[in-house]
Amino acid sequence: MNSLEPLQHLALALTIGLLIGTERGWHSRHAHHGQRVAGLRTFGLIALSGGLTGLLAAKLGAAFAALGLMGFAALVVVSYWLDNRAPAPDGHLDRGITTEVAMLATFLLGLCATLGEPLLAAISAVVITALLGFKPILHGWVQKLTPEEITASIKFLLISVVLLPLLPNQGFGPWQAFNPYLTWWMVVLVSGLSFAGYIAIKLLGERQGIMLSSLLGGLVSSTATTLSLAQHARAQRFAPPLLAAGILAASSIMFIRVAIVAGLVNPDLLPKLLPPLLIMCLVHLGGAFWLWRPNRLPADNAMPADGSTLNNPFELGNALKFGLLLSAILVLSIAVREWFGDTGLYILALLSGLADVDALTLSTARMSLDTLAADSARNAILIATFTNTAVKLLLAAMIGGRALGLRVGAVALSAMLLATLSLSL
Repeated sequence: MNSLEPLQHLALALTIGLLIGTERGWHSRHAHHGQRVAGLRTFGLIALSGGLTGLLAAKLGAAFAALGLMGFAALVVVSYWLDNRAPAPDGHLDRGITTEVAMLATFLLGLCATLGEPLLAAISAVVITALLGFKPILHGWVQKLTPEEITASIKFLLISVVLLPLLPNQGFGPWQAFNPYLTWWMVVLVSGLSFAGYIAIKLLGERQGIMLSSLLGGLVSSTATTLSLAQHARAQRFAPPLLAAGILAASSIMFIRVAIVAGLVNPDLLPKLLPPLLIMCLVHLGGAFWLWRPNRLPADNAMPADGSTLNNPFELGNALKFGLLLSAILVLSIAVREWFGDTGLYILALLSGLADVDALTLSTARMSLDTLAADSARNAILIATFTNTAVKLLLAAMIGGRALGLRVGAVALSAMLLATLSLSL
């Protein structure tokens, strides 16, 4: 070990204590002298003590570190008990233990800094300081939660964290095409996008929240994002121009993702594929911006800052239907592959585009490295993207209604027409 390394780790421990102590000292800056539980100096000493305990434990054994932590914890408990035996001078009896817990955490971080985990200690210190400093924001957010939102959060955690890992990740049925894990993953994805959009809208407001959640949703699944926004339109929650802008923004990300996937597998395919994809991306983005502009939205459709017009953030039924539909399409795609072989590439691209574009793009780009002509690979990928774009148009029109469908359709059809014309140039 470098002779300076123990000193460096002790310096890190001291820095951690000063960081957390600065936040605690600022938090209690208005308290009278003598009433502050701990501040800058105290937390610095606590972290330094933890660091020294760790250095000694490296020579005396882990039992010494355990005894040191237990001794410090006992000191904190006794201090807390003595400080809360009588009410404060203003008559208020404060039973909070945030500072005491922060003291224990600081001692532990001092131990980590000198027991071989300096990076973990530094990262944890920043996170703890942020949690302590964000108290007003976090408390304000909790106070605004409704019972429906808490229930929705619990249900989402149950289907994603508990149920999803339990499902078998293998194929069943004809051609082993039905995979329960992948099907339920789509259910989680659709539900998660809907819930994430709800949170973004509530925190950022109608215009910014929908656009941000749409762009992020497009990175995962523009089709699922379209379904979520179309459901908002069906429930008449937001103005059709705003929801159409979100759908078009999510769709624009799909073209970027396709270009990246194809380019990573076969860079030589990009010169033929990039022009139509770039045209469709720019047209969708332009249409989204045009519809998103403030003067394009009805003044009487503004959402209150607290998001009180929103309801049912977790729409499990619709997400489940979409997952089952996806499974049916995947089975049909595999059937076409079995029946027609490689000659059914375009038919497969057409059917694959109904549900997913990435898988078709990846397989086609790989084939273009060997036997598949670049023009055929480009055409197959474009057929899949055109089909997927048409599916989102239909979802917008059939679920979201005529007003949403017309706005999305005008931009999407223009993009496909211009992309087709670019192939002849």
